[in-house]
Amino acid sequence: MDTSLVSRNPEIMSGAACFTGTRVPVKNLFDYLEGSSTLEEFLQDFPSVQRTTAIAVLEEARVRLTSDAPAA
Repeated sequence: MDTSLVSRNPEIMSGAACFTGTRVPVKNLFDYLEGSSTLEEFLQDFPSVQRTTAIAVLEEARVRLTSDAPAA
């Protein structure tokens, strides 16, 4: 994953993948969306994460998941 989007540091959130420059684990974004919360709700609860960064992380996850998927 692009280090401008996500970083890991053993001294921050026990090394969990966090949005770069924050203490917000990327997992929180997926948990929110899985729990039927909106991106807007996530951004309101974690104002240190920029909308463009959250969308870029979602897009990169989508690309990674679909890049190796066989064509139907």
